[in-house]
Amino acid sequence: MSHALPAPLISSPGAERSTATAHSRWEGDGRQWRLVLSGAWTAEAELPKPPAELPVDESTQVGFDTSALSQWRPAFAASLWQALAPLARGGVQLDLSGLPTGLQPLLTLSLPQPEVPRTKAAAVEEPAPEPEWRKTLVFVGELLGALGRLARGRSAMRLSDWLWQIEQTGPRSLPIVLLVSTLVGLIVAYMGAEQLQRFGAQSFIANLVTIGVVREIAALVVGIVLAGRVGAAFAAQIGSMRAGEEIDALTTLGVDPVEHLVLPRMLALLVTGPLLTLCAGAAGLGVGLGVAVGLYDVPAMAYLATTREALAGWDLFVGLLKGSVYAVLVALAGCRQGLNAGRSAQAVGEATTAAVVQAIVWMVVAASLLTVIFQRLGV
Repeated sequence: MSHALPAPLISSPGAERSTATAHSRWEGDGRQWRLVLSGAWTAEAELPKPPAELPVDESTQVGFDTSALSQWRPAFAASLWQALAPLARGGVQLDLSGLPTGLQPLLTLSLPQPEVPRTKAAAVEEPAPEPEWRKTLVFVGELLGALGRLARGRSAMRLSDWLWQIEQTGPRSLPIVLLVSTLVGLIVAYMGAEQLQRFGAQSFIANLVTIGVVREIAALVVGIVLAGRVGAAFAAQIGSMRAGEEIDALTTLGVDPVEHLVLPRMLALLVTGPLLTLCAGAAGLGVGLGVAVGLYDVPAMAYLATTREALAGWDLFVGLLKGSVYAVLVALAGCRQGLNAGRSAQAVGEATTAAVVQAIVWMVVAASLLTVIFQRLGV
């Protein structure tokens, strides 16, 4: 039959060993109080509650007198904590130097901190949010610095990361790009041919489809598809890493998150963007050929000859350039929102939505500016 060992007795230095009953009392007035403890606290005894006259605020000071305290058990520390915790939470200044040396560090670590009013805490802990335009400028500056290091051969970007991103953003996006481009090209060819037929100008269907699809529509379709599929994925992936503190771990290890996460994604879209635009343009031209030959009796050879003449100008170059610009904007929006996302699941979802919206807005603005510039240059 086993017996539990009794809790150890701890003697206070400088006090005479005594079996006197434990005593405690509160002394003081106004803002100065002290708790007097004496005797041997070897049995379970409760400390008296602070008197009602003791104000619980920051201007009150409480000390301790344990000169007559002879012995105490560890359970005494729990009783003392229960008596002092409400005072510490209310902001009362507790001077623990009068307690036994074995109790001082224990109570210092365990007693709660004073409650700070919510308005004051908000003013201290919640600084004003940084403007979005400033975050964008900082992100672009860091990306330009990473590109400069890459040009000098000092970048930490891995070739395998770049190739993997090309595979994720290019071949996996091609089916949806071809589908959307074919349907949009069908609409453009059919509606344009319907209007040209009224004037007996069916022979100009090739010009309309070639210039419209290759110069504007193919790049815009690729940009929108990439924004919904790739830009959202970039924001979700990097935002999840931000929420999981993986980006903080990379920074601690001395790895630049922009070089490791952003640069491979942007360079991958810089490669796949114009290639997808070329495929989208080919799909639009193919469906335009089918509409012109099958529905409006345009000779196939005449359609192909007109298409070749239209592509001899700057239209193909302008379309590929716009596709590259839109792809870079998608990468910038997705990575920027992911790096600046919050540390919760809701914040990651908001960053994903913001990445798609921001990419589309940036593309519309870029399309307007590029159209005006090319028209002024006569390209």
